[in-house]
Amino acid sequence: MITHKRLSSIYVLDQDEALDFYVGTLGLEVGTDADLGFMRWLTVRVPGSTEEIFLEKPGQPAHDDVTEAQVRELVTKGAGGGWLGFGTDDVQGTFDELKAKGVEITQEVITQGYGTDFAIRDPFGNHIRIGSIA
Repeated sequence: MITHKRLSSIYVLDQDEALDFYVGTLGLEVGTDADLGFMRWLTVRVPGSTEEIFLEKPGQPAHDDVTEAQVRELVTKGAGGGWLGFGTDDVQGTFDELKAKGVEITQEVITQGYGTDFAIRDPFGNHIRIGSIA
């Protein structure tokens, strides 16, 4: 029986830039940063959490050169298929902080049927929602 979710992944085009954004800007922490020889295994997580997000770079060993180029193009367009949702105790304060840091805002703070949140994009086009549940 499944007991919890341990790992998710999103595509990023540059793992160093992703690390700077997710750790330096959003305040996540590094879970694992390992050079496996054939690829870099880089994960981040919300501080105190055990659930990690694999910041996956398109390419070998998962993709051939043609597929890698196609995935890179889709991610850049915001159509990479991945998105993340984070919670916060202070939606407006978090919004103001990220806006001041120059993060791309794609939707201002809004109250919806499920709670209050806002949307941003990471440097690669991935969609992120940050909010609180009603």
